[in-house]
Amino acid sequence: MAAPWVQHAMWWHVYPLGFTGAEPAAPDPGAPVAHRLAHVERWLDYLVDLGLNGLALGPVFASSTHGYDTVDHYRVDPRLGDRADLDRLLAAARGRGVRVMLDGVFNHVGDRHPLFRAALAGGPGSPEADLFRIRWTDDGPEWDCFEGHRSLVTLNHDEPRVVDLVADVMTHWLDAGADGWRLDAAYAVPTAFWARVTERVRAAHPDAYLMGEVIHGDYPAFVAESGLDAVTQYELWKATWSSIAERNLHELVWTLGRHDGFLDHFVPYTFVGNHDVTRITSRVGDATLAGLALVVLATVGGTPAVYYGDEQAYRGIKEDRAGGDDEVRPPYPPTPDDLAGPDVAPDGWATHDRHAALLGLRRRHPWLHTARTHVVEVTNTRLAYAARAADGSAALLVALNLDDAAWRLPAPAGAAVVAHAGPAVAPGTQPGPGASVDVPGPGWVVLEV
Repeated sequence: MAAPWVQHAMWWHVYPLGFTGAEPAAPDPGAPVAHRLAHVERWLDYLVDLGLNGLALGPVFASSTHGYDTVDHYRVDPRLGDRADLDRLLAAARGRGVRVMLDGVFNHVGDRHPLFRAALAGGPGSPEADLFRIRWTDDGPEWDCFEGHRSLVTLNHDEPRVVDLVADVMTHWLDAGADGWRLDAAYAVPTAFWARVTERVRAAHPDAYLMGEVIHGDYPAFVAESGLDAVTQYELWKATWSSIAERNLHELVWTLGRHDGFLDHFVPYTFVGNHDVTRITSRVGDATLAGLALVVLATVGGTPAVYYGDEQAYRGIKEDRAGGDDEVRPPYPPTPDDLAGPDVAPDGWATHDRHAALLGLRRRHPWLHTARTHVVEVTNTRLAYAARAADGSAALLVALNLDDAAWRLPAPAGAAVVAHAGPAVAPGTQPGPGASVDVPGPGWVVLEV
């Protein structure tokens, strides 16, 4: 079970190399360090004002290109800064009550990692060779790699020294002030390996939040076998955007049923966007429809994360090609005051304010962390569900409308509107007996019942 502080955690997910506008490849050795992590620090107050209290950082360790080809887990990427820069960022976050989660790439390393270069140089008898799955052939060495990318060299997770390495790296940076880890490509690593690592890490940091990237499969079994607190809820991510884009809310209902089942075992890490996927606004077509996805994120059980730019209605298409992530990993301006105004991005700050309102709603109802959903009414384009506290002590009635026309929804007596889209209802409205509320189309209404 995750530490108590996780119940109140809501993350702003930042991909630092893109956010800071770092160059795509590591500089030559001896090049000056670029102190770009200060750029992230300047956005901490914006994070807090948005209603969030966690910073989920993408890769910050030395790598060759995109951050997921690590060459030194103990050194800050010189494109981002140095150890002092990361220490200042961690301290600045802590001073604002903001938790920091780091991104750990422990399925593989970059092919320029010194241990791998030593393994190739030393051959099959070298001590480093056992750290990787290398096959020594007459035509030269071959090695296991991540999803066909030869430059991403898979570690040998059966080797005890790999357990030592990963546990030491994780503990080292938790000692430095980080609060948790996102474990990249956790699904590609045996759960028995994670169990050995998490036992070691928790012995030193029992309150650390350990979350794994898992896309498909048996989520509860993975959590139970690995010792992690949570995994990424890709099922809910997919159902949320595709139900809106395809006008098929039955898919979301089915997935919410599975989601409730997961909550019986662990609290998933929930999101509608991240550094690997097409932006939610691009997926569903416009910022208003993207708002419906945000309502789901804000009102169902989970530990929610907002990917930077989504709160400003950024667009971006993920493409399966070299450089295909660039659109979804853009730089941010120097300060929040430099964000585009309504004349340039008319839905940017409106989307920000929508996030602030719905994240504030969630902050005021912390029981939503483990809430279960109960469907009240569903068609292809309309869905009403009750989000109820696990102990039954509180509930919200959430209505989502994909139609152009307003939807008149019966409302319980004494219910109060606490969030809405459009002018059809006013916050605080309390319908009387037999009354109803108009759910704008397209749009949503949330009532406290």
